Amino acid sequence: TGSGKSTLIDLIIGLLEPTKGLITFNKNTLNPINGDYTLSKLHSITSYVPQNIFISDDSVYQNIAYGLKQKYIDYKKVVKVAKQANIHDLIISKPNGYNSILGERGVNLSGGQIQRLGIARALYKDPQILILDEATSALDNMTEQKVLNSISKLNEEITLIMIAHRLNTLVNCDKVLEIENGCIKNILSKNDIKLRIKNEIF
Repeated sequence: TGSGKSTLIDLIIGLLEPTKGLITFNKNTLNPINGDYTLSKLHSITSYVPQNIFISDDSVYQNIAYGLKQKYIDYKKVVKVAKQANIHDLIISKPNGYNSILGERGVNLSGGQIQRLGIARALYKDPQILILDEATSALDNMTEQKVLNSISKLNEEITLIMIAHRLNTLVNCDKVLEIENGCIKNILSKNDIKLRIKNEIF
């Protein structure tokens, strides 16, 4: 906590400007202060799931297809991404299904359910870059793995960037950056993570 993980993400997606060095996307430098085409392009293909997900006092449909007027919602797509986020069964168990009103800030939902809705919302955008900032921290291990396995099968072209404290969450990542005191301490491989998990268990 406080090591700089979220700050690094904010730099990568151009929400913050680095005090030293440059952040580039497709060989073009991001310019978050003035805004430019490169930054707009990056944001158009990126979905971000924050630690604290806002839920509006509206239907499940409108919370997943967030920001769209009802006539523009692709209802089949909403169901599809809800299944990928492992929240579909819960939704259809409610009396009004996808038309159920979720209450102000998701008052009727658990933390894990809110996180899965946030992931479904991010997937609805068809992102090429998907960023999860502790977005599965409230899920139990089994549910978390189901969600992550589903995401990993979506499209090999999706770049998935995750912030996590639990090593088990990161076991399928190609590279893991270990952050400490605002610096990258280690760059770990899948095998490195598996070895650390094994050592923790034994």
